[in-house]
Amino acid sequence: MKKILIVVDMQNDFIDGALGTAEAKSIVKNVQKKILSYEKEDVYATLDTHTKEYLSTQEGKHLPVAHCIKGTEGWNPDKEIKNLILPNHFFEKGSFGSLQLAESMRELFRQKDSMERASIELVGLCTDICVVSNALLLKVFLPEIPISVDSSCCAGVTKE
Repeated sequence: MKKILIVVDMQNDFIDGALGTAEAKSIVKNVQKKILSYEKEDVYATLDTHTKEYLSTQEGKHLPVAHCIKGTEGWNPDKEIKNLILPNHFFEKGSFGSLQLAESMRELFRQKDSMERASIELVGLCTDICVVSNALLLKVFLPEIPISVDSSCCAGVTKE
């Protein structure tokens, strides 16, 4: 069975930086344990990635908090989590969902003999925006692959 784990945006700005929350901090250890339960080559991650011009973008006008500016400390993934993921398994994304990730997963499963016993699990931040966006994109690209989200390894923008 091919089981893939997608770690969504476990970056410093979402954990304890510009958009950090107590809930985000509280899942870091759970996410680390989850990653360790998978084969290293089966773990992938996304990185929310913006430029210094973020505040002038459509998203920046609606969420006027500069965050995940490429090259800043806030853009970096949590250090311990980063060390658990292969360097070439990170996907930068400028929006909520990653088309590149979805396309790569489709190609990965296309190479497999059978998708019947495959699955994708997502964890990370923020549940109600980026995690759900990536789950939906993956479902569009891989309609026959079961996709799940581990709520014990996710945190949303608010408690609700």
